[in-house]
Amino acid sequence: MADYYQNLAVLVEKSCKGLISNCTLAGNELTVEVQPADLLALCKKLRDDKTLGFEQLIDLCGVDYSEYAESSWQGARFAVAYHLLSVSNNHRIRVRCRVDGEMPVVASVIELWRCADWYEREAFDLYGIVFEGHPDLRRILTDYGFIGHPFRKDFPLIGNVEMRYDPEKRRVVYEPVSIEPRINIPRVIRDDHRYIDAAIKAGEKHG
Repeated sequence: MADYYQNLAVLVEKSCKGLISNCTLAGNELTVEVQPADLLALCKKLRDDKTLGFEQLIDLCGVDYSEYAESSWQGARFAVAYHLLSVSNNHRIRVRCRVDGEMPVVASVIELWRCADWYEREAFDLYGIVFEGHPDLRRILTDYGFIGHPFRKDFPLIGNVEMRYDPEKRRVVYEPVSIEPRINIPRVIRDDHRYIDAAIKAGEKHG
């Protein structure tokens, strides 16, 4: 299988020359990097080239690299990852497009794969990534009055607003968060006679 994907990587690099900026293979997972300006051309090539035949988009998600592993990330903060499947050729690929800015923008792929509709709305809702050309880009998981994008790593855990029903106004109102943020300190579990006695009994039972 590894040899198969190694050959696929060579084929993708040859067929999509000039459209991809990097191609990596980890195990049986092939990932290609593309600049935002080349995204649509690359996706169309991957879909329409019969030797590649990635006719199905099986997932699309946003990524926030602002806190990455144990070190600070160098480069664009956000990325969009596209997971493509070729049913006819029985292989997969991941396309990653890095974008930056407080309101990052990338082209919508909805004209290539109609199923991208709700995927792109989800990435917009949770990460604030704008998909240019999407016909109905609006929130899909959070409420219409929600402020911010909850999957961004700088989003406060308590949120920005809270809502309640106002009986006088007869409608739901949004207000600043009223609870105070707190830091939970992990409870320390100390050894005492209960744990010691239990260990002794367990040893006697199995001894």
